[in-house]
Amino acid sequence: MTEATRPENGTSRSTSATISPNILRYLVQIAEEYGVDLQPELAQVGLTETLMGSAALRVSYRQGSAVIRRAVQLTGDENLGLRVGAAQHLTAWGLVGFAMLASDTLQVAIEAGVRFQNVSGAMTVWSAGREGSDYVVRADLPDPMIDPDVAVFLVEEAFSSVVTLGRLAADAGLAPQEVHFAFAAPRDVQPFRDLFRCPLHFGASHNRLVVPQAWISRPMPGRDPVTYASTLELLEGQMASRRRQQDLLEILEISVAQSLPVVPSFSEQARRHASSERTLRRRLADCGTSYEAIVEGVRRERVEQLLHRPHLTLREVARQAGFSDERALRRAVRRWHGMAPLQLREGFSSETAGTTPSQGRGERRDQP
Repeated sequence: MTEATRPENGTSRSTSATISPNILRYLVQIAEEYGVDLQPELAQVGLTETLMGSAALRVSYRQGSAVIRRAVQLTGDENLGLRVGAAQHLTAWGLVGFAMLASDTLQVAIEAGVRFQNVSGAMTVWSAGREGSDYVVRADLPDPMIDPDVAVFLVEEAFSSVVTLGRLAADAGLAPQEVHFAFAAPRDVQPFRDLFRCPLHFGASHNRLVVPQAWISRPMPGRDPVTYASTLELLEGQMASRRRQQDLLEILEISVAQSLPVVPSFSEQARRHASSERTLRRRLADCGTSYEAIVEGVRRERVEQLLHRPHLTLREVARQAGFSDERALRRAVRRWHGMAPLQLREGFSSETAGTTPSQGRGERRDQP
């Protein structure tokens, strides 16, 4: 596949707060229709109602995945991702949506969306380009080991939103030529048929949406070269700022991870960056996070890695992760996962042995 653009994925660390929380905001709205209040779930991962209303807020894949997982469980809707994607508007993508509206053709609009996906709040990794005679949009998962239910949600939301926004920007009659999903078919396929209005393939090798040739070079109704160029200039500035933010977060995360079990003080981190504490704290606030949240994320990642090693005692896990004692470790794990460390370890052992209760639609398999 020749990609039209290469997305700038930034940090791959699951603890880095680099994602605009658009998906979570729409998820909260849809969950409310089921009578489900997700505020406790958001608070559990450090996302208060005040923070969720901040335009500067960025969340990590770990935070987003935790909330999505609970939302799927609480609503019981196996097609929750479809509903969240279909509820979105072009305004949800901010300047990226505006650039797509002003694009010359649908292909240019798609490639603008791929190029600036990090700004729009995407939780999948988008790419687009020719595969033989077809023009294909692909949505890959950022982590192949992601929870199966979360994986299904993210792919459903990705393709549902791109088709919904494509119809809003181009024409209500827009429909893919065909869509391939790398998960097993749901019990009820009708919602997929109603939304996509095209042949569907489940259990495929990749998540692929084929755009009909007749639509690729079709002029966009709102095309405006001047507006498009000026919007791209603004987006380039945002991308540059985002890269600087991601670099800062990665440097701090690596610093903490390499120093464990000792956690460098904030004043020490400021000295390492030749910065005042006030300036560094402000830069982190601009990233939508804090040094305390970074330390928490790195410790959580370290604890989960250590609990995968059955020969380590809880005392040793606590020591290596920088906790004062086992009680502090237990409190932290219960806050993160709602269970005791030994229960979490048992869950990891079950996953390793392949005895998780249900991989269901998250299981990837090719069609025979």
